[in-house]
Amino acid sequence: QVQLVESGGGSVQAGGSLRLSCAASGRIFYGMAWFRQAPGKEREFAAAINGNGDSTYYTDSVKGRFTISREKGKNTVYLQMNSLKPEDTGVYYCAARTGGNPSAARISGRYDYWGPGTQVTVYS
Repeated sequence: QVQLVESGGGSVQAGGSLRLSCAASGRIFYGMAWFRQAPGKEREFAAAINGNGDSTYYTDSVKGRFTISREKGKNTVYLQMNSLKPEDTGVYYCAARTGGNPSAARISGRYDYWGPGTQVTVYS
């Protein structure tokens, strides 16, 4: 049975840092990603990484502040979030996919499994 479990969320002052972790069990996935959903908004792509960990993708608003990483050959992915802003507030979801097409990395519908989410709150 496939299971994704996120951890590391919390509340932090603007400018601070948080590190999210996601452990996936059940099978080896090619692509893993983080999506987020702010209150009253649709879920959006934040960052993704491929199976080898040598290709990463970011939405423009987090480039230079967030870093996604992955233990090679494992289904554990991290999201280091620095210089956090109030607009980063939301529920962060870990996602995993079995497909390998890089063009699908940013598309939520191409992910097969999702975690329950972890809350990140950034206050000013």
